[in-house]
Amino acid sequence: MKEKLVVIVGPTAVGKTKTSIELAKAINGEIISGDSMQVYKGLDIGTAKVTEDEKEGIPHYLIDIKDPIEPFSAAEFQQLARERITEINQRGKVPIIVGGTGLYIRAVTHHYQFSEAGNNSEIRNQLQRKAEIEGADSLHDELKRVDPVRAQEIHPNNVQRVIRALEIYYETGNVPSNEQKKMEQERESLYQLAIVGLTMNRELLYERIDERVDLMVKQGVLEEAKMLYSQDITDSLAAKAIGYKEFFPYLSGESSLEDAVQLLKRNSRRYAKRQFTWFRNQMNVEWFSMDEGPFSKKFIEIRQFVEGKLEISENV
Repeated sequence: MKEKLVVIVGPTAVGKTKTSIELAKAINGEIISGDSMQVYKGLDIGTAKVTEDEKEGIPHYLIDIKDPIEPFSAAEFQQLARERITEINQRGKVPIIVGGTGLYIRAVTHHYQFSEAGNNSEIRNQLQRKAEIEGADSLHDELKRVDPVRAQEIHPNNVQRVIRALEIYYETGNVPSNEQKKMEQERESLYQLAIVGLTMNRELLYERIDERVDLMVKQGVLEEAKMLYSQDITDSLAAKAIGYKEFFPYLSGESSLEDAVQLLKRNSRRYAKRQFTWFRNQMNVEWFSMDEGPFSKKFIEIRQFVEGKLEISENV
């Protein structure tokens, strides 16, 4: 019998945290963060990390497990998340993955196998030199030509992941996205799975994103960016996250704080659009609009869907 698993996905600022807490309380669940940046210690505000008050006593996993200088990959997330899923099920509770990092989540829910292509190859060195000379966009354009699907999943500024994808292609001759699509068509999920997607009217969502950015600034996200900048780790994976890299030009005296904040708002809105598009195209999601009626009414629909998919008694 398959282990139970709930996944809550959707764009940033749509309300995943609140929904996940309420669902965990309702179905005896525990939460696994599905956000690739919330693993980093000290990066709380810029990643919209759940606070202790917001948790309401619900256990959370895969948060604050890495230092900002350390790398973190989808393969490592896959291993750690699957271990937590098994442990939670064994204790008679329901694991709930919550987040917006689509590749990480799909790597857990399905038979996603990562390439065995080697690291530190001559190919990698050549790609790194190209990025330094021609820029990140040039490298991303190269990935678009060989694997447009994978290119859509990776932001052009995430040079490390772009290089890794190209390295896999040039070393193995395989297009990773094609191989994965074929594999997923042949195999169903590892879990008894309920995927909840939260959506919202675009204008309302963008208003919420702008408000969230303003709140982050008031809460001190700039101090977190300064920490990364002062430690000279702006090339680390953590520093490339939306919420931090936008402030580096300001910290180096190349732009104003107002410009940095506006850039963060713009990048956050664009990221939300990419998240929504990715989940629409890549996963079998049951969507719930969060701008139609009160939250309590919408939550009843979400809970009933999850209980039906996982065959959970309403008395849980």
